[in-house]
Amino acid sequence: MPTGLLLVDKPQGLTSHDVVARARRALGTRKVGHAGTLDPMATGLLTLGAGSATRLLTYLVGLDKTYETTMRLGAATTTDDAEGEVVMTADPAAIAAVTDEQLAQGIRALTGEIDQRPSSVSAIKVDGKRAYDRVRAGEEVELASRRVTIRAFEVLAVRRTGEAIDVDARIDCSSGTYIRALARDLGASLGIGGHLTALRRTRVGSFEVADAVSLEALAEGGASLLASPAEVAARLFPVLEVDAAQARDLGHGKLLTLPTHPDAEPVAAVERGSGGEHPDRLVALISVRQGRGRTLVGFPPENAQEAPK
Repeated sequence: MPTGLLLVDKPQGLTSHDVVARARRALGTRKVGHAGTLDPMATGLLTLGAGSATRLLTYLVGLDKTYETTMRLGAATTTDDAEGEVVMTADPAAIAAVTDEQLAQGIRALTGEIDQRPSSVSAIKVDGKRAYDRVRAGEEVELASRRVTIRAFEVLAVRRTGEAIDVDARIDCSSGTYIRALARDLGASLGIGGHLTALRRTRVGSFEVADAVSLEALAEGGASLLASPAEVAARLFPVLEVDAAQARDLGHGKLLTLPTHPDAEPVAAVERGSGGEHPDRLVALISVRQGRGRTLVGFPPENAQEAPK
């Protein structure tokens, strides 16, 4: 079974599920998942896992992210992006009255730790049902605010057309941040409304869109494009090298005795390979407490067949 992490540069117009379906065909396996959904209008980095590497995806979801975006100030929409219906358009005089300093002040207010109310048209579940499904069914949905961190809100360009102010920006943020909501709140603070017209994710943790492949390249390259679980885990966690006997013990659920290892969780337990057809193997993610290593998540040998679920 193909196993590993795949970085895909998602094109506009496809859902994240569409990309997963393409990856399943290219890799020849149903066991493919993704971490961190992108809206159909968004492009950029989508992280996929295949085989047992899907067990790593939960650790990718919470990583910081970087986006490049265009926010249009001067109109508000039902979805806080260009795909929704316009519900408010500001008077051109009000748009022209917004000064550069007011714009900068509004951006400063949305930088750092902030309370953000997610867009109503989102995948957040309300009483077991996606918020966007409730909105499409005609329900009024008001999601609770959540604490997020905007580490950088860098303006790249400002274009004034008379009917709108377009702001190109690069945003570094914590997981769970809605860039659409930033556009909405920036426009609201200026009294002219705002929504998103373009969004591209360029980074997830230490993974960059520059290292991602297109869907066309995926169709041609298939499993040869996968990064091994050991390689991925080494970028995410501290690494503990284990020998064959220790790897076997972890595979059987036994504790490791690690008297000099500091307490840490998770730690990637990696069995070093000899290269070529015997690469490094991620054996498990473990918790080390008081000199004892306990398996949190196990990873079978890549040539092993996992039991059906």
